[in-house]
Amino acid sequence: MLGSDGIRGYNDTMILSILRQGDSYGYAISQQIARRTGGVYTMKETTLYSAINRLEKSGYLSSYSGTESHGKPRTYFHITPAGERYFQEKCKEWKLTKQVVDLFAKEETI
Repeated sequence: MLGSDGIRGYNDTMILSILRQGDSYGYAISQQIARRTGGVYTMKETTLYSAINRLEKSGYLSSYSGTESHGKPRTYFHITPAGERYFQEKCKEWKLTKQVVDLFAKEETI
């Protein structure tokens, strides 16, 4: 299982990646994250909704009410054009971050 500390800065990227494929709601997003990672990373509900709220306040997501689920309408989320640009920025940032960390994460023989 992967701890949330090392991946925390990329929760937004994961959420936006899923929404690039189509509108979705919170539970389905969390299930997609778990499925795509093979269960290695599961995003806690509080973490997910905190990120979604932050993304929506920043204008990267919009929301709307969808079909009912157990008597309560689901809230669906949609990535905005600003969210698409933010996603692209985060992907570039990740590539650079990975390059830097890889410089130090190599096992060296003594």
